[in-house]
Amino acid sequence: MAGKRVNIADELLASLSEAADILAGKTAPARAWRLPDTVDVRSIRASTGLSQPEFAKRFGFSVSAVREWEQGRRQPEAAARVLLLVIASRPDVVDDVLAAAIPQAA
Repeated sequence: MAGKRVNIADELLASLSEAADILAGKTAPARAWRLPDTVDVRSIRASTGLSQPEFAKRFGFSVSAVREWEQGRRQPEAAARVLLLVIASRPDVVDDVLAAAIPQAA
């Protein structure tokens, strides 16, 4: 028997909506994660093979933020650390979500 096909982009968008409800105090979190205080942005970017400007454009960061994170002048905020961890593990998932959420120019 064939199961219902799951659209990962829809699941991720629903998760982001749930996260907003949790932050607003409308919903209790199902689980709580302790994020690492730091992430190795240079290593994550290098694993993608992208330059700083390419990485920033592809994933929605400013070039200056990527530069400052890599040089240790700033640390990414919690939401950026989560995105960076997903990029490190599954950049294709981030691409799928962004492609589904952002209308392409005709």
